[in-house]
Order: sequence, then structure tokens, then C-alpha cells
Amino acid sequence: MVKKMGLVFFTLVFLGILLMVFANVAVAKAGKGKTFNSEALIPKHKVGVVLGTSKYFKGGGLNSYFQNRMDAAETLYKAGKIEFILVSGDNGTLSYNEPQMMKKELIKRGIPEEVIFLDYAGFRTLDSVVRAKEIFGLLDVVFISQRFHNERAIYIAGHHGIDAIGFNAKDMDGVKKLRMQIREYLARTKAFLDIVFNVEPKFYGEPIQIE
Repeated sequence: MVKKMGLVFFTLVFLGILLMVFANVAVAKAGKGKTFNSEALIPKHKVGVVLGTSKYFKGGGLNSYFQNRMDAAETLYKAGKIEFILVSGDNGTLSYNEPQMMKKELIKRGIPEEVIFLDYAGFRTLDSVVRAKEIFGLLDVVFISQRFHNERAIYIAGHHGIDAIGFNAKDMDGVKKLRMQIREYLARTKAFLDIVFNVEPKFYGEPIQIE
């Protein structure tokens, strides 16, 4: 009995690892040749979609991922590569509002308020990507985030009829980057399963025209 339980356990672990590897390969393949580090390589788009994250780390201090995404959005807009910016993030409670944090930061950097649109229900990447199409009517977008995140967004977009590329914000080094890489393996596995099981965003809502 113990041997059988052990065999089942190791079989499940093996299958889980296999699934993670397969999902990571699928996401990387979907993003191959579609993410760029230089704004000069980005074709003009109507809208750039900034994928949300918190401005501060849970333990305190500014979140470099947030700051670098704001840098990237500013760069792309001021280079004339996008006309509008859609900031999509979590607004799950009254005291936590990623889209507003991103909007305030972009305005501080000289981005006109009237070109910034907010998606308050981008609770995770799937929601941000699907809502970009279903709520904001976007079929052709440039995602703005770190490369690993852009690749996952592009993978999801491809399965929802969205033509997408990514503009890569600067990544981080050290322990925080290692933790994020481990987390990303799990996130890519979840994204793969979401596609398999046709998972939908938590909320939809009324259409919003970006113009």
C-alpha cells in the first residue's frame, strides 16, 4: 500500500513538472520575435496596454517592476509609438487601486490625463488581456511590462484573437528576479490551463471606447 501511494505521488510530481515545462515552452514560443527592448523597433499602435503591479513591495519600498513599467510607457508615448495608454490592474478593495497608482505616476511624468484610460478589473493577466478586447475593443495592441510578463500576455492574446507584441520594461537582478522567475513558471502553467479550460475574466461590463 505504501509503495503504491509512493508511486502515485511521484507520478503526480513528474506529471506536474512535465506540465510546467510544456507550458513554459508554449508561452516562450508564442512570444518569440514579438517582444522588443527598443522603442525604435515598435510599430505605431493606437493603444499601449500597461499590465499592472503594485507601486510598493509588501515589505516596503518602491517596486522596481512598477517604476520600470512606467518608464517604458513614458518612453513609448513620448516616442510617438502609441496614442493612448490603457492601464490595467487590480482594484479589489477600496484601499488598493493599481490603475489609479499608474495613472498618477504617468501624469507626473507629463503624460496628458485625457490619453490615459483605466481598466479597474485587470485582476490578473488573463483579465487584462481579454478585457482589452471585449471591453475596450482592442484587436491590435502593444503590451508594456517585463519580457517574461509580455510573453505570457502575448500567449493569452493569441488564443483570444488579439494581434499583440510587447515592449519590454527593464527587469531586475538578484534574489527578487529569481523569486519572480519561479513564480512565473507557475503563472505560465496557470495560463496554459486557463486556455485549456476556457477560463473567463472575473468581470466584464459595458464597452468603453478609447478615443
